[in-house]
Amino acid sequence: MTIGARNSLVLGITGGIACGKSEVGRILGEMGFAVCDADQVAHDLMGKGTPVYRQVVDHFGTRIVSVDGEIARPILGEIVFENPQEREALNGMVHPAVRDRLAGWIAEQRGLGANAAVLVPLLFESGMDTLDWDAVICVSSPEKQVFHRLEKRGMGHIQAEQRVRSQMLLAEKEKRADLVVPNQGTLGELKESIRNAVANVMAERAGL
Repeated sequence: MTIGARNSLVLGITGGIACGKSEVGRILGEMGFAVCDADQVAHDLMGKGTPVYRQVVDHFGTRIVSVDGEIARPILGEIVFENPQEREALNGMVHPAVRDRLAGWIAEQRGLGANAAVLVPLLFESGMDTLDWDAVICVSSPEKQVFHRLEKRGMGHIQAEQRVRSQMLLAEKEKRADLVVPNQGTLGELKESIRNAVANVMAERAGL
């Protein structure tokens, strides 16, 4: 955690798949935080005609290109979640560009004196824990709830298993984060946990 005399608070939000990162982002937005989603940044950077797009299509071929010329993310997802080497190759193309874009966005929020949060599912896996965070918060849910949420999204059990196992163990993310926010109860409880986490970070920064 980087503590200093700053006018803004910048949080990295991570956690396992279907643990509630997006919901935490909405809550922080309601609290006045500027919120950036690293997945959306990656999506934008892979848009038709971009340097990352060309790298990815050159590597995986036209089988991943849809009729409109954009990358068909479901097809690409099936490929990389079934093949760890291909997933590593994709991450090597996308993560550096995402990191640069996020670093710029964080610096911009710092310059504005704005409180900000970035949702980064693979924060530790991608080495983005070294970005300019005041704190990294891990959103955590029991595995049973995670699989239930993925099934509600229409994901089969085998596919859900692949997605969960492709990420760092949640227990390891919890260990490496500055704070852990549980998401296994009501929305009200999650909101209270987030408010408490933010208050704790601000208090620590103030030396209280």
